[in-house]
Amino acid sequence: MARTLPDFTREEAVLRQGAGPVAGVDEAGRGPLAGPVTAAAVILDPLRIPAGLNDSKALTRAARNRLMADIMATAVVGIGHASVAEIDALNILRASHLAMCRAVAGLTVAPALVLIDGDRLPAALGLPARPVVRGDALCLSIAAASIVAKCVRDRIMVDLAQQHPGYGWERNAGYPTKGHKAAMIQRGVTPHHRRSFAPVHNILYQDGNASH
Repeated sequence: MARTLPDFTREEAVLRQGAGPVAGVDEAGRGPLAGPVTAAAVILDPLRIPAGLNDSKALTRAARNRLMADIMATAVVGIGHASVAEIDALNILRASHLAMCRAVAGLTVAPALVLIDGDRLPAALGLPARPVVRGDALCLSIAAASIVAKCVRDRIMVDLAQQHPGYGWERNAGYPTKGHKAAMIQRGVTPHHRRSFAPVHNILYQDGNASH
């Protein structure tokens, strides 16, 4: 069965009421062992929606980069991050929500409604919001946010890979690939690794004492 593409129906329902613009919000980087979690908030222009928007995971890197440029040229975009230290202090869900709040705060236009990918809303958002499960595959604004968040975070990991070569972050974006985990054992844990994540914690404390 053909996969359904995201649409603009949720946003249009709000716009028809004259309530104001709608922002879609998504994050990238909840699963990696290293690097920040990055969120994006996107308010699409209904008259200039880039063609081909989809869940970032369903797109090639080249398609994501092309659409990222189109989104930045036509939409209102806010970007937010939560650091490795914040991830370790708060837990990854709360850090993701912090990054989302920062992304929304970075918008130059205040949205009347925020559509959040997932089943939970950030407690500190302070704006009307709705969760949308699988929102990146259903809602064009969230799909656009997923593309921006993924592209921005991937570029951060490429930069970090130049500072810490050998972990393959330019390819794996910090995710727990076999090569990444092997490099952690061989090279040690960097300041950009998330110590609260079990694979990192286990390497650090494998002998009962911090090894790095």
